[in-house]
Amino acid sequence: MTVFLLGQDPEAFPPPERADRSGLLAVGGDLGPARLLAGYRRGIFPWYSEGQPILWHSPDPRFVLLPGQLHVPRSLEKVLRRGTYEIRADTAFAEVLRGCAGAPRPGQDGTWITRDMEAAYLELHRLGHAHSVEAWREGELVGGLYGEALGRVFFGESMFARAPDASKAAFVTAARALFEAGCLLIDCQVETEHLARFGARDVPRRRFLQLLGPAVQSGPPLHRAFASLGAPR
Repeated sequence: MTVFLLGQDPEAFPPPERADRSGLLAVGGDLGPARLLAGYRRGIFPWYSEGQPILWHSPDPRFVLLPGQLHVPRSLEKVLRRGTYEIRADTAFAEVLRGCAGAPRPGQDGTWITRDMEAAYLELHRLGHAHSVEAWREGELVGGLYGEALGRVFFGESMFARAPDASKAAFVTAARALFEAGCLLIDCQVETEHLARFGARDVPRRRFLQLLGPAVQSGPPLHRAFASLGAPR
């Protein structure tokens, strides 16, 4: 197994096809905006636990949601139509990040959203690259998700829920707004049963990289998708 050691150049990543069977590609480097954005543009993302060095991954296959493939169960459509949750974007990014970090994960002890990761994504949010989509009920944040928008790609990172269907409502609302704004690819990274219900599916890494290359470089930007979700009323 070969794992590459990253140097000081934030643009220097090994080819994602060189990742091992688990998807692990490289170790080291930093979590500065330049490094993170360079990684995402190549289909590479950080994923590690507190106390570990920074680990960079490019799994094969890759779990994605493509235009025209979103499936919304009838029960969730009823929740959306009833307006059970008010869905907003970018009004509580730090709180969503903390909610995701604190959410229990099956088979996981602790969180991969370390203190350094939290600081890194807060900086990406400040720079306009990272976004949150939030579910509110009676003025309380009860669920949401966050990720990065580059070109016409949204890289989903994590979600949490403190009320039934809250994160699902946020995800479906976000996906619809993104595709309406011209999104060509929602990257869900690795398969989860939760997102499989909405039409996300595995594609070979080679196919993912073929889709990613032109989509991440093209416009129009997806910022209007988040703006369309509005501010608190």
